[in-house]
Amino acid sequence: MESNTASQPSDTLSCEVLIVGGGPAGSTLATLLARQGRDVVVMEKAHHPRFHIGESLLPANVQLFDQLGLREEVERIGMAKWGVEFVSPQHQHRSYLEFGDAWDKSMPYAWQVRRSELDELLFRHATKTGARTLEGHRVRDVSFDDDGATVLVELDDGARQTWRTRFLVDASGRDTLLANHFKCKQKNPKHNSSALFGHFRGARRLEGKLEGNISILWFPHGWFWFIPLADGTTSVGAVCWPYYLKSRQKPLVEFFRDTIAMSPELADRLKDAELVDDQVHATGNYSYSASHCTGERYMMLGDAFAFIDPVFSSGVYLAMQSAFAGVEVVTTTLDRPREAAAARKRFESMMRFGPREFSWFIFRVTNPTMREFFMYPANPWRVKEALLSLLAGDIYGKTPIWGALRVLKGLYYMESLRNFGRTFRAWKQRRMNIRDVEVSSS
Repeated sequence: MESNTASQPSDTLSCEVLIVGGGPAGSTLATLLARQGRDVVVMEKAHHPRFHIGESLLPANVQLFDQLGLREEVERIGMAKWGVEFVSPQHQHRSYLEFGDAWDKSMPYAWQVRRSELDELLFRHATKTGARTLEGHRVRDVSFDDDGATVLVELDDGARQTWRTRFLVDASGRDTLLANHFKCKQKNPKHNSSALFGHFRGARRLEGKLEGNISILWFPHGWFWFIPLADGTTSVGAVCWPYYLKSRQKPLVEFFRDTIAMSPELADRLKDAELVDDQVHATGNYSYSASHCTGERYMMLGDAFAFIDPVFSSGVYLAMQSAFAGVEVVTTTLDRPREAAAARKRFESMMRFGPREFSWFIFRVTNPTMREFFMYPANPWRVKEALLSLLAGDIYGKTPIWGALRVLKGLYYMESLRNFGRTFRAWKQRRMNIRDVEVSSS
């Protein structure tokens, strides 16, 4: 680094590791690297607290917060989430699954959190640990050479900065800084969804221990989430096929209310509720991935690499897990460069593993056969325990769930063949649903 900085302009700033994005992935990595005494800088384009969707955490998140020393703080801001409720318009009953019934009984709950609070908590913790954390810094351009990267940054007041770093980390989330830079971002050909969402006051919730559970409610054009938060508000969103969002011909708030009316149970829960600030958000192009997530002087974390669908609430967990795994890539590149290629290969494999394992179920969650599995959960050969472990995020440890999950997939295919007519109709409908329809965010 010294030989490189000698030829830089005097006003160029420098650091050992520069992380773009101050969300769960970027802040987690910054904390872990700062603990090693690294000179790490995190650049966040906004200012905390800032709005972000994705409030539901997984039980597997808990051990990551333990390692960061933040479990008590997350417990303080969160609402306990012990399981999942499934509501189907084709069934008279509700299905309730609890994480405590998973294969590993030691991860019985997680939390629902306001992301503005969680993200700020992680960001400030990185600061306390020793990272340099900068808000209102938007990265405009990057370039790479043999010694690292040059990063051009714009501040809130329009001022410009040039930074040099030995290693660049993209934790920019759906901005996908490096995937756009390298033109390696691809729409997911097997899944294509959009979302509209808002927060409500006064929603009717489940009672007792079930109050904090996430509810998944299917409707003709996709599915809804219903996420209770500790401050009394409830996050409600519709993940739908793009053609449906494209059909909107009225203001977004009215369209959202019409969409909610398609789920009688959800409409009943919200009949006395108030939409916070009368505000609804929408986003398209929901599912994507990059062709790769590492290079000699960079890597991508979490949503900056790939995002599929929020139905299993895996976003924050996969982001934080990628940060924990990414430490090896950074330290190996900086300290033992001859071993860096092998470290990158391991990281690439890990980054594909999580989305791949969740995807098989995500792609089929609206299928009538898979819906039956969720509405009538049974446990032959421990398949229910294995599925609950997957839903809890217990996929990177030593819990032996993979044989039972293969059995579950086999049962799915057998049931699909047994009801071939229904399966064929669902397959044909899905091909129509995932067709490429451009939907702009507004």
